[in-house]
Amino acid sequence: MKKKKPEKLNTDHLFISPVYWKHKPEWVKPLNTASDSYIAEAKKNMAKSIEERNKKFGDKKDHGFVYHSGPLLGDPKFKILQDYIGATSYNLLTDQGFDLTNFTLNITELWVQEFAQHGGGNHGLHTHWNGHISGFYFLKGGDNTSRPLFEDPRPGRLMNLLPQKDTRTVSIASQQINYTVKPGFLIFFNSYLPHLYLVDNGYEPFRFIHFNIQAIPNNVLGKPYVQTEQDKRNAQQ
Repeated sequence: MKKKKPEKLNTDHLFISPVYWKHKPEWVKPLNTASDSYIAEAKKNMAKSIEERNKKFGDKKDHGFVYHSGPLLGDPKFKILQDYIGATSYNLLTDQGFDLTNFTLNITELWVQEFAQHGGGNHGLHTHWNGHISGFYFLKGGDNTSRPLFEDPRPGRLMNLLPQKDTRTVSIASQQINYTVKPGFLIFFNSYLPHLYLVDNGYEPFRFIHFNIQAIPNNVLGKPYVQTEQDKRNAQQ
């Protein structure tokens, strides 16, 4: 087929998957301090598993383990983060065009985790079921640590994807995009977006807080139903 000079067309970018980020370094020191006891408890809980693994297969220290805390919800030391992510998630969903009149946002999960000191920590590809906004707040990390990677959530597109011209450039052709992080880096994304954590090599400490937020219908919570203008229009159709 003979190549012709492309004609400029009007363009609509449809069905996008946004990732929002901001640097909030002012919370790093207090939230790291607040997280220390949770990580210490997680390491204590994992000590037996690490010992048994090393006794059976050979001593690799804590290589490959991830220290996962219990829930942080309700701990007043994390209130500043909870208030911020709750309000921000509401704004993001309404800006995306969702009507939250008859919904209440709830932080369903909030925990801190740290990857193994001797490397190998990672997370496989996953989404967060029955959620609407997810995110991370990084307490430790840098150029030499793991990083979050997001994948295109559209299976129909992946079935016949063409090769990229340059995988180092973010474009419409991109299938995967990762972020280099640093302490204070905060990320929000829709919970349907598949993501993973690349294998950490153990050169630097890597710690982050993970959160999930769900919009729950008010009638489930016992709150009165409020009819919106869209509801009225739907009822007339």
